[in-house]
Amino acid sequence: MSAEQSPKIVIVDESPIRAAILEEGLREAGFTQIVHIREMQSLLARIYAVDPDIILIDLENPSRDVLEAMFQVSRAVKRPIAMFVDQSDSSSIQASVEAGVSAYIVDGLRKERIKPILDLCVSRFNAFAKLQEELERTKSQLEDRKVIEKAKGILMKVKGLTEDEAYVLLRSTAMREKKKIGEIAQSIITASEMLK
Repeated sequence: MSAEQSPKIVIVDESPIRAAILEEGLREAGFTQIVHIREMQSLLARIYAVDPDIILIDLENPSRDVLEAMFQVSRAVKRPIAMFVDQSDSSSIQASVEAGVSAYIVDGLRKERIKPILDLCVSRFNAFAKLQEELERTKSQLEDRKVIEKAKGILMKVKGLTEDEAYVLLRSTAMREKKKIGEIAQSIITASEMLK
């Protein structure tokens, strides 16, 4: 793996010894672009400054506050995150899943495990991102449908058209204007509301 192909990885760890274990495991696995962040102060800003491809967070015995801070980072950065903790409970595990942590590893900080964990982390993140994308696309399509239905209703009422004629008018206008039907429909709704 060349330096250009190697993903940029951030290790968030206050312990230099534990961070060294992670870094050694990453280097042995062929990863070359590794940045270690020791300070938890302004963590989000530091992570944004590095703009990593993957984030590894190592917390020996995290308090609830520290875990919540890390979960906030996870929600904000939209990157694959693997979190290593020495001990945990079911509520912390659940919270990590809800925050979008891709891999939550309890008592698993061994350098030979890092590469498979990273692979799993990236793969889960990509699968989740794909699901999120599909959900957003579906929501958008549903919203477009509602807007189109409302615009058809306005055209039927104002112009005395049938439902099919209203749709044909929307579609032909969209094609002529080189816009999406949803955009034309939204314009009709907006104009109609202005004329009330």
